[in-house]
Amino acid sequence: MRRLATCTALAALVLAGCSSAVEVAVPDAGGSSACATAAESWPQTLAGQPVAETDPADPAVRAWGDPAIIARCGVPALGPTTDSCAVVDGIDWVVEDLEDGSRVTTFGRDPAIEVLVPEDYGAPALLLPPLTEAAQDLPRNDLTCT
Repeated sequence: MRRLATCTALAALVLAGCSSAVEVAVPDAGGSSACATAAESWPQTLAGQPVAETDPADPAVRAWGDPAIIARCGVPALGPTTDSCAVVDGIDWVVEDLEDGSRVTTFGRDPAIEVLVPEDYGAPALLLPPLTEAAQDLPRNDLTCT
């Protein structure tokens, strides 16, 4: 019986070694008190996807699913822009199309939250409501969507 327990524990370690964390860069302001507060409100699921492990594991970053949707708190606030802007649950977001998906960044918040959405998930604005609580925790600046 002891041998079976040892083999089971070894198999668990081997399988754990096969999982790969989502590599992310922690933004410069990721350690701010605003991001620490926002991180307490990261949702447990996003687009029906569970939280994925990140490398580094830092409260300012969160990932969900595979391919990963990545949220990072602490990116620099956006300045005035002509990019598409959407208001979701009272939070302003700037939407930028990327080659393989979209980048959605809070607008009028400093520091900002950036969300990278792979094209597999479709319209990024549909994924934003669960992030409202985290975004509301960030200090406002004078910019709004018009």
